[in-house]
Amino acid sequence: MTAAPLDYARRAWMKAVFAVAFLFLYFPIAALIVFSFNAGTRGVAWEGFTFAHYVKAYGNAQLHEAFVNSLVVAVVSAAMATVLGAGLGVGLQRFRFSGRAAFESWLYLPVAIPEICMAVALLAFFAALDIDLGLPTVIAGHVAFSIPFVALVVRARYRRFDPELAEASRDLGASEWQTFRRIVLPYLAPALAAGALLAFTLSIDDFVITFFTTGPGSTTLPVKIYSMVRLGVSPEINAASTVLIALTAALVVLASRLQGRKALAP
Repeated sequence: MTAAPLDYARRAWMKAVFAVAFLFLYFPIAALIVFSFNAGTRGVAWEGFTFAHYVKAYGNAQLHEAFVNSLVVAVVSAAMATVLGAGLGVGLQRFRFSGRAAFESWLYLPVAIPEICMAVALLAFFAALDIDLGLPTVIAGHVAFSIPFVALVVRARYRRFDPELAEASRDLGASEWQTFRRIVLPYLAPALAAGALLAFTLSIDDFVITFFTTGPGSTTLPVKIYSMVRLGVSPEINAASTVLIALTAALVVLASRLQGRKALAP
């Protein structure tokens, strides 16, 4: 065989692999979205197109409360994780100190360990301190697992920062705070925005850690959907899940675009 037929066969094989992989990954999500518009009551057979289940989900007070709780937890935890994660990312890249390698390993441990292990550890921690479970414990748990992700994004950006820019600023009479606010912070802005969106996305669709750290009156949307699924899958659940998927997808796309701008920026 000549080179051209070999290249064609290789491309055809790769296209087939990608098609199977995407079908495997996204067919369940596509099926959920399609059946959220199903006029049937059980969602197992297509009976026509309707928006009634979205209207029903919108009028569900418990879903409303869970969605508001999810937004509160995501916004507060993302803000806290961004501030703490940015400080850690900048500090680890800028300073050298004894035990720095070990500290980095411990910092990124929440990224590597199974989420269920961290959830149990957080529950045991709150129980040992006799802290009542509620929105504050959920927020604390989300901050704990979001910080490493923000630190990774910010550190990657700060690694490309030219220290001569900060030195020139100080030589011109600027203080450390003025240099940080006018030189370093604008440079880190795309990474900070991407890290905040990443933390928000991780928080708003988290189930495992939330399930272990939530209490009465602090149920989030993923936990509420899980409790509804235990009674059977209905188009109303599909509608609520579709809204959550759409919100998460939009945030992921926005974060990816910010990451792309960060990579292209000098």
